[in-house]
Amino acid sequence: MENEMNMIEKNQTWELVRRPYDKPVIGVKWVYKTKLNLDGSVQKNKVRLVAKRYAQKPGIDYNETFAPVARLDTIRTLIALAAKNNWKLFQLDVKSTFLNGVLEEKVYVDQPDRFIVQGEEDKVYKLHKALYGLKQAPKAWYGEKDSYLVQCGLKRSISEATLYTKCRKDSDLIIVSIYVKDSDLIIVSIYVDDIVYPGNSQELLQKFKTDMMHKYEMTYLDYTIF
Repeated sequence: MENEMNMIEKNQTWELVRRPYDKPVIGVKWVYKTKLNLDGSVQKNKVRLVAKRYAQKPGIDYNETFAPVARLDTIRTLIALAAKNNWKLFQLDVKSTFLNGVLEEKVYVDQPDRFIVQGEEDKVYKLHKALYGLKQAPKAWYGEKDSYLVQCGLKRSISEATLYTKCRKDSDLIIVSIYVKDSDLIIVSIYVDDIVYPGNSQELLQKFKTDMMHKYEMTYLDYTIF
């Protein structure tokens, strides 16, 4: 629980304020989860602070909730393209993913059990960023990372909203089995908190990794084997 609260505070997710008289306050709860290894053994036990989304009211606590997700056929094509061209597939895993999404709506939540601030029991938290459980959390995260990737010079695919490319040449590149041979290239696919990216330029690959790890707290896998 302490680790989760530290991550929330580090991320500047909320601020303690007086309870609003004109806005509902959403409850929160602790949810426990066991993460397993591929062989079924326990990797670690963790806990999340989760908003009680069933208490959210449309038009008040949230508006749009849709967030695009990478299609499996896109990921398969990316893997096949990497295999054909003998590229390594690198992977980044974003820690506490949804805590990075900036909220557009005004949302207030109760202080969590065991972490109620002494002398401030009547106050609540105003969210600046999303909590797990909020209906708009996936959309907020998508908007955040999409904005940052474009800022870093990547180009979003017209037909696949979670697919991005960066190419040295001014080329409107789509994933195909043939690519521009004399051009440095990186292709990025994002599935919620998992980022997979192959490419033929060590410079672009390293730059992407550096940019992402500078912005977000992440776990880096040297390369992914399928």
